[in-house]
Amino acid sequence: MTVPDPDDVAPTARKANIGQTFRAVAWSFLGIRRSADHAQDVQKLNPIHVVIAAVIGAAVFVAFLVLLVRVGIGFATSH
Repeated sequence: MTVPDPDDVAPTARKANIGQTFRAVAWSFLGIRRSADHAQDVQKLNPIHVVIAAVIGAAVFVAFLVLLVRVGIGFATSH
């Protein structure tokens, strides 16, 4: 019995858990990533999951910024 080559697996059939996907997306938001980790992510991550995690991450980031601005404006106008 032969072991399938990881490069032969279809990108949408790759198996990585949701934590690995969100961690890879979070590191990409920061722009800090080791090349070895990037190469490992390319082999394991499902591109569809990466896009979904990126959209969720971007939405959370925008919501955080809106909340931060509202709190800042609230403090500035209350004095």
